[in-house]
Amino acid sequence: MKQNHIAFNKTGYFSPLICDYLDEKSELKSFYNHFPKLDNFQNQITQKTESFSLENRSILVSALSKQYQNIDLSDKTNQNIKSLSSKNTFTIVTGHQLNLFTGPLYFLYKIISAINLSNQLKQQYPQHNFVPVYWMATEDHDFEEINYFNFKGKKFQWNKEVSGAVGELSTDGLEEVLELFSQDLGNSTNAKTLKKLFNQAYVEHDNLTDATRFLANELFKDYGLVIIDGNDKTLKRLFVPFIETELLNKTSFKAVSEANEKLASISEDYKIQVNPREINLFYLNEGLRERIVFETDTFKVLNTNISWSKNEIKQELSEHPERFSPNVIMRPLYQEVILPNLCYIGGGGELAYWMQLKDYFDKVKIVFPMLLLRNSVLIKSENQSKKLKKLNISDNDIFLKRDAFINKKVREISNIDIDFSKQKKYLTQQFEDLHKLSEQTDKSFLGAVKAQEVKQLKGLANLEKRLLKAQKRKLRDEVERMTKIKDELFPNGSLQERNINFSELYLEYGDSLIENLIESLEPLNSEFLILTC
Repeated sequence: MKQNHIAFNKTGYFSPLICDYLDEKSELKSFYNHFPKLDNFQNQITQKTESFSLENRSILVSALSKQYQNIDLSDKTNQNIKSLSSKNTFTIVTGHQLNLFTGPLYFLYKIISAINLSNQLKQQYPQHNFVPVYWMATEDHDFEEINYFNFKGKKFQWNKEVSGAVGELSTDGLEEVLELFSQDLGNSTNAKTLKKLFNQAYVEHDNLTDATRFLANELFKDYGLVIIDGNDKTLKRLFVPFIETELLNKTSFKAVSEANEKLASISEDYKIQVNPREINLFYLNEGLRERIVFETDTFKVLNTNISWSKNEIKQELSEHPERFSPNVIMRPLYQEVILPNLCYIGGGGELAYWMQLKDYFDKVKIVFPMLLLRNSVLIKSENQSKKLKKLNISDNDIFLKRDAFINKKVREISNIDIDFSKQKKYLTQQFEDLHKLSEQTDKSFLGAVKAQEVKQLKGLANLEKRLLKAQKRKLRDEVERMTKIKDELFPNGSLQERNINFSELYLEYGDSLIENLIESLEPLNSEFLILTC
């Protein structure tokens, strides 16, 4: 695959906070631990070694072994799970929702970033082991965010009435989705592989957790990926002290609120991703996932009749820790409590809310992981690459927003000059002379001169727009060709990776898709990758 790169801050798709983080702006240093550079991992390894017990490792390995009981385990994944019992083994984690058939394409990029970073760290620190981990968000409840995937401009959606955590959802109804999907796939060898994969994952498994585990394992087992479900009683028991502190002391609310204020004070361009609640926990049971609140000396589960006194909720926690589910504020802490983790790999929005949590981690004395922006990729076919070259469209051009892209290209291919910058500059200079003349004669005339300047500059701008519009009509064929290739690569005006499903590319490239991505993605290279297949 041919490669090219573009800086994240040149794409127009990443927030000021993330761009400043990648630039290591000094104002942000208090919001993370160590910046993700190869040499910095030694300090992170030391901190985690000192804070993560062998007892926790033993519990983790036991829980993972049970979760993998009915899975075809590769030797490499099996070895990685067993190695977690050793104090010189660490994880590199990424997390994702249980999106239907993996959802957007970046599901692959997240996991491959974790796999490749683990391999890179092993080369740098051969005395240690590094295990790539995919954390399944089984306790989420946002069904509308995960119940579909896009394939060749169509939305394949799973419709059903749901409640509770998504991991427990029955896979009933997904046979119909497979039937519709199969009609669009065709009968090529790669199409048959995709049909089989969907069927084995969703038709042959009873719930969404098992289906997603099977699917991720099938795609990545050869690379040693370990998949973890945090909705596990033995793992939740390790988190009990932090849940109790949250219930009684509102620790996360205080720490994250203060961090949000600090972050907002640095720049008005930094958007706060999450706001803490006084208690950042849900209560889980069959078909139930509701917030826990504290009102009039009583703990309650919203929209239910469930309530406890302080002693009663402590007893409930002791007997049923699996029923207490951390929300977006506490889930990162839970992850770091139960895993010997060094680094979390996520998208821009994820890293932004992780940065709100550093003070909270410090308060509860848990080592904060390194934060790494996942690889982002745009994949072009050979044919698309040829079209772009023929139309003289650069990689930088295609990242422009649609109107800016069309305007720029029309100006470039037009046989007349549509840029009135010279005329505007000349007009401004003429009015500067008039301003000076007015000051020397009658200063009351200044207002009239200024009004005329604004009017004439506005007139020039309108003429420029009309000329550009006329040229678009004249160059309609060229504009349509450019727009078509732009829309192919940025469907719905969004990044390719946030829109299409991996199956669209797998249909064309087969197993070589993941193989080539493994070869091409460099997790510590903080640039957007453009690949030509």
